[in-house]
Amino acid sequence: MNRYQVFIQVVESGSFTRTAEALGYTQSAVSQNVAALENELSATLLRRTKGGVALTADGREYLPYIQALCAAHQQLEEKHREMEGLESGVIRMGTFTSVSRSLLPRCMKEFQKQYPRVRFELEQGEYTSIGQWLRQGRVDLGFLIPETADGLEAVPLYEDEMLALVPAGHPLARQSQVSAAQLAAQPFILLGEGEYSVPMRVFRSQGLAPDVRYRVIDDYTIMAMVEEGLGVSALYRQVLGRLGPGLRALPIRPAMKRTVVLACRERKTLPLASRYFMDFLQDRLKQEDAPGKVCYNEGQTVQPSDKP
Repeated sequence: MNRYQVFIQVVESGSFTRTAEALGYTQSAVSQNVAALENELSATLLRRTKGGVALTADGREYLPYIQALCAAHQQLEEKHREMEGLESGVIRMGTFTSVSRSLLPRCMKEFQKQYPRVRFELEQGEYTSIGQWLRQGRVDLGFLIPETADGLEAVPLYEDEMLALVPAGHPLARQSQVSAAQLAAQPFILLGEGEYSVPMRVFRSQGLAPDVRYRVIDDYTIMAMVEEGLGVSALYRQVLGRLGPGLRALPIRPAMKRTVVLACRERKTLPLASRYFMDFLQDRLKQEDAPGKVCYNEGQTVQPSDKP
């Protein structure tokens, strides 16, 4: 490609001397490259004038094709650099249980089919800590709710709703749905979401003071505690999956919902692999239906009410 690039530089500068200075070549080397191109095309492309050099008629005909070749070569080199970056990329993400359990595994698997050498590093946390990790540069991507994404670039992914989780033998288990007031009146096991707890926000909006006996950050620990009769709780649809015979999941009114967003400090400065995965995840969720069904009450199902 060198002789094509030299030729274009001569045309743009109008001088062999200025081209040599710009490219760090000798004037003889510039002349030799142009001569080699003219020999290749069996045409005289440039003619010397008092003011420098100018295109011949043949030169004007060939110029747009040579420019296109150079542009295509540059694009090829850029793509090659991108692919090299993806070959060795590491995607560092801050996430929480419902995302890392239901959404990420299948998306990571699909992404690695395209880019098999990309590696993932996941850190588990809650909204506030994940937001801090992003701002500190500890992770490149993070799953948050809009309230904790201040100062970050964020794109909405989907809306997730909580279901009440009660023991199978509990009086509330016989209902088709439960109210926030009914949950607040029971010993309550609160999922640890930090200061932006979705259940607490709904309780406060209803003027309720729930009987919070436990604050637990792990969803599966909460399931075990509810099954043992230590209290009732509210967990997100995506984390529940198929429940065992000792548990029931019921819709809550008013609904307890959150919007899940994918955030970064600044998209244009993201490492290449992280930027590709961010785009991949958005496209993937646009193509999918809602994030799955939750089984409850001996085989009945709750359909997700909102699509991502």
